[in-house]
Amino acid sequence: MTTPDQRIVIVGSGHAGVELAAALRQHGHAGPVTIVGDEPDLPYQRPPLSKEFLKSRDDAGLPLKGEAFYAAKDITLRLGRHAAAIDRERRELVLAGGERIAYDHLALATGARNRIPPIPGLNRAPTLELRTLADARRLHDRLDALRHVTIVGGGFIGLEVAALLRARGIAVDLVEATPRLMGRVLSATMSAHFRFHHEALGTRLHFETLMRGVQETSRGCSVALSSGETLKTDAVLVAAGVAPNTELAERAGLAADNGIVADARLLTSDPAISAIGDCVAYPNVHAGGMARLESVQNAVDQAKFVAARLCGEEGSYHATPWFWSNQGSQRLQIAGLGDGHDDAIMRGDPLGEKFSVFLYRGERLLAVESVNAAADHMLARRLIGQGIAVPKPLAGDPSADLKALL
Repeated sequence: MTTPDQRIVIVGSGHAGVELAAALRQHGHAGPVTIVGDEPDLPYQRPPLSKEFLKSRDDAGLPLKGEAFYAAKDITLRLGRHAAAIDRERRELVLAGGERIAYDHLALATGARNRIPPIPGLNRAPTLELRTLADARRLHDRLDALRHVTIVGGGFIGLEVAALLRARGIAVDLVEATPRLMGRVLSATMSAHFRFHHEALGTRLHFETLMRGVQETSRGCSVALSSGETLKTDAVLVAAGVAPNTELAERAGLAADNGIVADARLLTSDPAISAIGDCVAYPNVHAGGMARLESVQNAVDQAKFVAARLCGEEGSYHATPWFWSNQGSQRLQIAGLGDGHDDAIMRGDPLGEKFSVFLYRGERLLAVESVNAAADHMLARRLIGQGIAVPKPLAGDPSADLKALL
């Protein structure tokens, strides 16, 4: 617990960092609150970058808060400044250039960055990414000149961009190293549905395939695949997952293992330092062990929890995870974590493009994947969050009133 006048410094100007600052003020914290962020832009929403922004390039709806909010709440923004080191003994954050910012409590919301596969020639080819607002601006500005794009990675971002490119008539080849789409987060049943969806949009999918090399050409580049095929393409978009930004924490001697390691209170091994958002690995009751989650919900809920803890509330973090992805006409929503499920129960008709898949381990409901079924999703979040048993026959009967279980 901090005292009301203590200095709180937040490294990271994404959803987690901004929500933490706002929540501290909501809880009555009166001491200095400072947000330090690498990017020069006013803190913004990331999900629209692969959705609405690529359709219109309208920045107006992106900021998480208006500039006036930070002034009104007396939150100091240090944007475009890189946090280079943490002096734990003196409790100071050291910025690039040597400036020091003193803290009583430090929150690391350093996020994650795109993984760049070690593909020969990729660094010399016309390559695109989609993680930051600057990335999205570069991609949008090139759209009119693109006729063909090769995407590396069949996860949320790669598939969202693929659907948007196909809607503009741009040809897409998507290269995925594993046997199915979104295999890290989706059941085989739902993954198969999205394979059908993207193939119907006209995207060419290459499974269990690697890029062996990229060679720049006068028009764009040629991509050699492990299958023996060579693709002629205007650009390669890298969407091969992300890596947590743990370097700052590791240089300070904090533990890191697929993220900055924290306990159930989201405290690192240093009681004066918390970690939240995409960068933190913590004990997750839904995963049954350590987990690192990449979602706006996780970032926001963890920020609210840490703000409450710093202002005196007790407890551990156990919010129900949920995720979403818009891919063409298909809005995917996931409640819970389906890792380790051994049964999948269909609710609704996939051909009608409105259905859900209930994932179980034994008789325990782990997660619910929904397509264009927002009511199912919202109900699933409550059922899973409250640990309510859902008999499989009821889950598979669209006429059954699952609300009655609450």
